[in-house]
Amino acid sequence: MKSVIYETKGRAREFNELAINLFTGCGHQCIYCYGANVLHQTKDDFENRPRPRVTPDDIARSAEDWAKRGETRRVLLCFVTDPYQPIENDTKLTRQTINTLHTAGLNVIILTKGGHRSMRDFDILTPKDAYATTLTCTTPNQSVIWEPNAALPSERMDALKEAHRLGVETWVSFEPVIHPEYTYDLLDLTHEYVGHYKVGTMNYHPHGKMIDWNKYGYSMLSRLKALGLRYYFKKDLLKEMGLIPSQFKQSWICR
Repeated sequence: MKSVIYETKGRAREFNELAINLFTGCGHQCIYCYGANVLHQTKDDFENRPRPRVTPDDIARSAEDWAKRGETRRVLLCFVTDPYQPIENDTKLTRQTINTLHTAGLNVIILTKGGHRSMRDFDILTPKDAYATTLTCTTPNQSVIWEPNAALPSERMDALKEAHRLGVETWVSFEPVIHPEYTYDLLDLTHEYVGHYKVGTMNYHPHGKMIDWNKYGYSMLSRLKALGLRYYFKKDLLKEMGLIPSQFKQSWICR
């Protein structure tokens, strides 16, 4: 049987090397989302009929197999879906998954826009795990337009603060970028409790063509360096900046 924990490729590998996609679809209904294309679903099915993609038994078997190989890398939850989308309230699949991975000796990276929903599992996270969120907008009005059912920015920042307080590693994905000014403000608002930043562009949505990515990239690099922060610049952004990924010195290694 194919393992539900998998080695990532392409853009996904810039988030983490191992991942599990717990759900098919996502009820957050972010208008820039490309998950339906990745999973070969219609947008309607992806957004309006999310459902568990794996079972607890699938996860347990896969975790045991990877642990037997001596695996030490953390497992990302999730890449093309959200581990704390609304349906997770009913399934509690994410909590089961974290416990199962911990039992097998594996650790996790949570990547979510779930905000306060995700905080209910903070009691089982450890300093060997990591917690991350995507930040795109600064105001509730803009967030509701772009990410209708995701947690508001203030909730996501609350979750980051609490994870940091608990000693869990934190990071932020600045991708997609909707307006550079929003991202600059979000950096100023979060840098005291965020361990590092992944900085990218906006793919698969026409709005991205309206942004001067070269200007944005160098501005972000300057701001991050001035604050003494760790960062990982995505390959798409480096290309727009005229830089060669192999020659760009990242201050944080993606693993």
